[in-house]
Amino acid sequence: MIIAIGNDHAGTAYKNAIINQLKLAGYEVLNFGTDTEDSVDYPDHIHPVATAVSTQKASLGIII
Repeated sequence: MIIAIGNDHAGTAYKNAIINQLKLAGYEVLNFGTDTEDSVDYPDHIHPVATAVSTQKASLGIII
């Protein structure tokens, strides 16, 4: 199963922890979130998650 994940700057550490657990469980992860704690506009990172799910490139989306 492929899981898409996205986050804004406030969720970077939490997203990274989730990605680590998902990979340990054998899931493929598409990371659309920011990888820094610098301020970002969340729609820039959330919209690609929704698109991946709606176009069936991912089975599930997680938004933080």
